[in-house]
Amino acid sequence: MKLKRVFAAVTAFTLCASLAGCGATAAVSESTVESVAESTVESAAESTVEAEPATDESADTDAAEAALRIAGLKGPTTMGLVNLMADEVAENYNFTMYGAADEIVPLLVKGELDAAAVPANLAATLYNKTNGAVEVACINTLGVLYIVENGETVNSVEDLKGQTIVTTGKGATPEYVLRYVLSENGIDPDSDVTIEYCSEATEALSKVQAGEATIAMLPQPFVTSALSQVEGLRVALDMNEEWQKVAGSKLVTGVLVVRKDAVENDPEAFAAFMDGYAASVEAANNDLEGTAALCEEYGIIAKAALAQKALPQCNIVFETGDEMKTDLETYFNVLYAADPASVGGTLPADDFYYAG
Repeated sequence: MKLKRVFAAVTAFTLCASLAGCGATAAVSESTVESVAESTVESAAESTVEAEPATDESADTDAAEAALRIAGLKGPTTMGLVNLMADEVAENYNFTMYGAADEIVPLLVKGELDAAAVPANLAATLYNKTNGAVEVACINTLGVLYIVENGETVNSVEDLKGQTIVTTGKGATPEYVLRYVLSENGIDPDSDVTIEYCSEATEALSKVQAGEATIAMLPQPFVTSALSQVEGLRVALDMNEEWQKVAGSKLVTGVLVVRKDAVENDPEAFAAFMDGYAASVEAANNDLEGTAALCEEYGIIAKAALAQKALPQCNIVFETGDEMKTDLETYFNVLYAADPASVGGTLPADDFYYAG
């Protein structure tokens, strides 16, 4: 069945705003998720991929009702899905693109969505605030945070001592990651460095451009864009690598969270979706040009050229099973120690992790 893309009006987000959100935690408060879980929600504007009606309307309606309803966010967490979105089997799924996580939360809680690619800590919060109604199916994106410098002084974490770092995400994942990495390297984040928080990555970059700062922590694919804008700017540190050195596990950014009832209703269909997702991620990492073109087509990244340059640094993966659980548990433990509310108040139990 030929697919017809129906793009309804989604809130307009600039490229930089959407990219800044990729490296940050979901901008959804614990109270927001909790109130939604108690049923007070508003529907979000959306863009949906729908199948053209077949000649047999009743059969088509049944197929539409059976289709897995999947949401994605603009940026790296959905880049691994895009090849599946364009595949012939996409008629088995209803894909929806959103600009912000707080548009997805009410729909997932109400059961109007079955699954969503979201920041990892939001998945934990949803689990806690829905009494375990959701589970995490896979990790889809590893760390996308990088230390960039307009200069040559930073070649290790230790070199950050005494420096000023501009970044985004105060009270969110970027802050917790930065403070943890600094602390584990013997640097007191409160006294040995100066951390200046900006509301957006564009603001942090403007400080570097103006010479007000030389060091920033920024997310991909915004880093790729920034490197082309500021002469002399370079990637000094990969925070995913620095996290792995001190935590012994990989730094997680995004996951696919799914409602348990959607899996239980048709386990084989969900398993088939997971197989397709794995193949889509493999294509994203091997066919950069084709994937980048699809990212622009589906509104995940504004320009294919930027997407193609950024893809190798976006750490797109398909991680499941024990490896997924180990990496997420380590990540959640760090966030929980920094602020229990960042994961919904308590650490997820074993039933949070999809076993297949």
